[in-house]
Parts: sequence; structure tokens; C-alpha cells
Amino acid sequence: MRTPGFFCLLTCRVMTKKERYRFVIDWFQQHVPNAETELHYTNPYELLVAVILSAQCTDKRVNMVTPALFERFPTPELLAGAMFEDVEPFIRSVTFANNKTRHLIGMAGMLINDFGGEVPDTVEELIKLPGVGRKTANVIVSVVFDKPGMAVDTHVFRVSARIGLTTRAKTPLQAEQQLVAHIPAELIPLAHHWLILHGRYTCLARKPKCSDCGLTAVCKYYATDMKHLHEGSAGQ
Repeated sequence: MRTPGFFCLLTCRVMTKKERYRFVIDWFQQHVPNAETELHYTNPYELLVAVILSAQCTDKRVNMVTPALFERFPTPELLAGAMFEDVEPFIRSVTFANNKTRHLIGMAGMLINDFGGEVPDTVEELIKLPGVGRKTANVIVSVVFDKPGMAVDTHVFRVSARIGLTTRAKTPLQAEQQLVAHIPAELIPLAHHWLILHGRYTCLARKPKCSDCGLTAVCKYYATDMKHLHEGSAGQ
């Protein structure tokens, strides 16, 4: 447990990146110890399907369509043998349904033909699958296989930059590289969910809920862009 004097030490002088990471990790470990994906799944194949569907779509919407999809196509073998018109109606309400339908069928076929029907456990192999980029691959290796994969989506990219965990990162890969360089490997799968959920419910893109945030003491964005607004509203 950090003492008030420790927090004063952090906030009353220029903070090192190591100190900022230590504060953020400590706070999340204390307040969000069991963060996990909000996608519903029961096995690696189902999670892979759900993550592909979640690209530029909400987890809530994906969770609405996957029960019926998984009931009809419970295995990659069945999905690989499906036609476009068999799959598309199940996912019509998600974004880019046509492309994702093709990706799902192609992904399932490659699982059968190249990986023995099993979801591979490395980023290098996963990104060979249709519809799977580095972000999706990192989700799979971290959630399913508990490996240190840092998936950087829009939430992770925004939150890590605002807090000051990343510096001048221009791409998700640059942000990923900075994050994994400073977060202990055993915490990376958990940290991915910390940052996603913080961005989804607290550090919102258009109107961050700084008054509800426990990280304002070390947040660069709050110090430079938001602190005066909150102090002004509090004094009214």
C-alpha cells in the first residue's frame, strides 16, 4: 500500500515513466484485480470467431449474435463447410457482415487444413488466418493461452497515451512495444483488459469521466487538459 507521502512525491515533481507505470499497475491491481474479456465464449474457436466479429463493433452486439451462430456452427469443421448464405444471416447485424462472413469461413477452413482444427497459440501463426490481424492475435494468445500479448485497440491506444504510458506512439504496434517494455510479462494479459475497460467505461473518447477516475494524480491528459475544468466546476 502506497502512503500519501509517496503520492505527493510523485505528483509534486516530474514523474519518471517507471513511477507512472508503478502507480497505474498498483491502482488497477487493487481496484480491478479480475478484469477479463466481455465477449462470451466457451472454447478457443468460439473466442476467435467472437473477436473477428468484434472488429469495429461492440462486444454487446457480438454477444447478441454469437449464441445462434455457435449453435448452428459449433465446430470449425461445420463452419468451414458452410456457404456464404448459410452464415451471413446470423451476423447480419454486426458491422461489415459480408467481409466478416468470408473471413469466418476462410478462417475455419485454414484451421482445418493447416492447423488440424486447433486454434494456434502464436501471433505469427494466428495472423495467417483470414480476418485476424495483430490485435486479434494478441487477444487470443493472452486470453486463451495466457501469454504476454498486448492487444492495442482504440481504447488501449487512447488510454495509454492520455495517462502517459506511451509517448508519441503513432501506430498500435508502437504503443504495444512501449507497453510490453514496461509492464511485467505476467501482468500483460490482465493489463490489456484493464486498459480496455478503463477506456470503455471511464476514459471515454469524447467526454472522459475524470471525476470517477482513480488515475488523475498521474494522468498527463488530466494535468494538461482537464484539471482546470474540474477545479472550476467544483468551485461553482
